[in-house]
Amino acid sequence: MSIFSAMDTAVSGLTAQSLAFSNISNNISNSQTVGYKATSTSFADYVEASSAIAGQSSSVVATTQYANQAQGTITASSANGALAINGSGFFAVNEISGASTTTQPALSATQYYTRTGDFQSNNDGYLVNSAGEYLDGYAVTSAGGSSTTSSTLGPININNLTYTPTATTEVTVAATLPVAGATATLPSAVVNSAVTAYDSNGIAKPLTMQWQQTAAANSTVTPATGGTYTLSVSGTATALPTAQVVFNADGTIQSFSPDATNPGATADPSSYNIGPVGADTTPITLNIGTLNTGVGTNMATATSTAFNAGNPTQDGTAAGKFSSFAMETDGSVVATFDNGESQVFAKVPVATFANANGLQAQDGQAYTATTQSGAASLQFAGQNGAGSFQTGSVEASTTNLDTDLTQLIVAQQAYGASAKVVTTANDMLQTALGMKQ
Repeated sequence: MSIFSAMDTAVSGLTAQSLAFSNISNNISNSQTVGYKATSTSFADYVEASSAIAGQSSSVVATTQYANQAQGTITASSANGALAINGSGFFAVNEISGASTTTQPALSATQYYTRTGDFQSNNDGYLVNSAGEYLDGYAVTSAGGSSTTSSTLGPININNLTYTPTATTEVTVAATLPVAGATATLPSAVVNSAVTAYDSNGIAKPLTMQWQQTAAANSTVTPATGGTYTLSVSGTATALPTAQVVFNADGTIQSFSPDATNPGATADPSSYNIGPVGADTTPITLNIGTLNTGVGTNMATATSTAFNAGNPTQDGTAAGKFSSFAMETDGSVVATFDNGESQVFAKVPVATFANANGLQAQDGQAYTATTQSGAASLQFAGQNGAGSFQTGSVEASTTNLDTDLTQLIVAQQAYGASAKVVTTANDMLQTALGMKQ
């Protein structure tokens, strides 16, 4: 190797150590950056000439080695939309590409991926992390107790969310009805069981079940009866005729007889059709109990037993305004409303790659797909190799300060040694040039 070759090799060493120094510096600077993935430096010797017994090195080349899928420590976060990935995968995110001329942000057509999960809602209602990246997810719509997840990925926004109300379809009453004494005048005074039902628009509609004893116990018939009540319902869209409820001597329901003019009504006390409560056509079934079982509504067997309305329940819900949101471990984004109800409105997928270390690093701890990484495969958390989510948490930087500080000293010494080679080669050249003197 000539002096000039030695100098060239030493200069390549300076360049290589400069890259190593840059990578170490970047790691140390980002030791507290959420989702940051530390890099390392790999060195390769370029051989100018080589044989079985001799070789001539000409330079060294340094390359940055990525560990994009390395798992960082999961730590607690105060961000209201914080979400950490434990295992393989990335969040699908988007970035601002320029100034917007509408109320919507001008987002890039390029899909980005990140592990930075400290998401919070911005002024426009979008879920954005500390790097300014917009979280993408699938929209979820709910209706009639079921939900549908869209197939289109897009930025998640919590503005203008409203609760989708559910119309009441069933009312259940388990009342205890008083029994008239032997000398009481029948029909007795009316007692009421009341409940608030909801139409398909979530508008509250009061419903009242009115009970009135019309016949006393009769032991001369088979089976003997404990008394008969007339049931009428008010609050429905159309007035209904009354139904007759005959009780056994033990207070259980013996028979149920709706008026023949009631459409769809049967002799089953657990499915009495009382019609809709609003302008919509959603029918409501009234369930007052089961024949001969004691389940549901019963008549008292002692005159001293007071009326109990039975705390009627119904399955409808009112309309509501958005109050807050929360992340779930399956990736669901759940909105809570001022009516006390909650509803899933979006779902966050996990993007996995055949070779995550082949992703192209971008600003803000983000990456883009390359031919080396392969295309993203979007999975739900915990499925098909995708990592799981931890809520209220973020993934810390994978920087190891102890290791990086040690490597910093090594890089500094190696850089100084390469510089010494350059100065020594220069001295040798000066000596050679001085030979002509």
